[in-house]
Amino acid sequence: MACKCDLVSVLGVLLVLIIFHTPIIVFAGEGVPNVALFTFGDSNYDAGNKVFLMTAALKYPPQTLWPYGKSRDDPNGKFSDGYIVPDFIADFMAIPGGVPPALKPDANFSRGASFAVAGGSILGSAVESMTLNQQVVRFRSMKSKWTDDYIEKSLFMIYIGTEDYLNFTKTNPTADASAQQAFVTSVTNQLKNDIGLLYGLRGSKFVVQMLPPLGCLPIVRQDYKTGNECYEPLNELAKQHNAKIGPMLNQFAQTSSGFQFTVFDFYSAVIRRIQRPFNYRFFVANASCCGVGTHNAYGCGMSNVHSKLCEYQRSYFFFDGRHNTEKAQEELAHLLYGADPNVVQPMTIRELITFPTGANMREYWEPNKLSIRPRPSNAPYVGFSAY
Repeated sequence: MACKCDLVSVLGVLLVLIIFHTPIIVFAGEGVPNVALFTFGDSNYDAGNKVFLMTAALKYPPQTLWPYGKSRDDPNGKFSDGYIVPDFIADFMAIPGGVPPALKPDANFSRGASFAVAGGSILGSAVESMTLNQQVVRFRSMKSKWTDDYIEKSLFMIYIGTEDYLNFTKTNPTADASAQQAFVTSVTNQLKNDIGLLYGLRGSKFVVQMLPPLGCLPIVRQDYKTGNECYEPLNELAKQHNAKIGPMLNQFAQTSSGFQFTVFDFYSAVIRRIQRPFNYRFFVANASCCGVGTHNAYGCGMSNVHSKLCEYQRSYFFFDGRHNTEKAQEELAHLLYGADPNVVQPMTIRELITFPTGANMREYWEPNKLSIRPRPSNAPYVGFSAY
């Protein structure tokens, strides 16, 4: 009898060990509704729209040529060595092949489209680009491809504003604080209007990505000759812009029925990786993998520029002077989809997609949330990121 009891006990212990040591695998799209992804913005989100706006004189723009697409051996119009953030988000949402550029003829738009265009801005864009407002107008012209119910359940991602502030700083190098503040107000007011238009077109789930520390982009360090330092006037403009995003979206959610959103603190995510690259498995975060100049920041992929190319792009945070490597893009996408509220708030993309459509939000964006817990100065942290 004792032997039988011991045998049962042993079997019970083995069963418990098997249950708790067997990994639980969650596949892409599992538990997430089958909805669309719509992206708006600039070159960081451009899935290839810029190619369809180029003049015939430039048949093969740089982003369609190697080494762009290097990691996937597929230069397809995206400004990276491989996938960009929306590609990974689409993968997490089980959208096969990602979302196509809206300007691509005869593409399959059943699961959404990318309206983002390189050079896109909020206040004014070049002829061969589109402002955010023009992107919204394009969405309106294609809206009949999806039902209103489907649009309401789908995800709208917006990342734009870099061009506005880079151009402002270049053309107004001596602008005082009041002029800077007035410009930021103009940019964010127009952004608010454009988001309102999308809401009026039945969009209800919005992801807005804050601006990064623009003064730390390799192309900015190179142009302004700051060496290893960032160009702080541009960082300050980015901070002023970012400070207005959360309150603006809170107001939408509190006054517009069914409006839902989340905000990605991109500024803090980037500054952490620039200041402590080794913790995130990067070896170079102040220069580009591809380009020429003091920071390898200019001319990647251009036929008339003999640009340098790093040996191993995954060790770099930036692929060219303004855009991140695929490895960095994947890290950022994971933050958007499932990070802590200190990074993306008031909810993750996954939570936003599954949040009941039409319901009013229960939580809102909160200011002054620290993106990283402060560490005592006498206790340096030298470990690597778990990612």
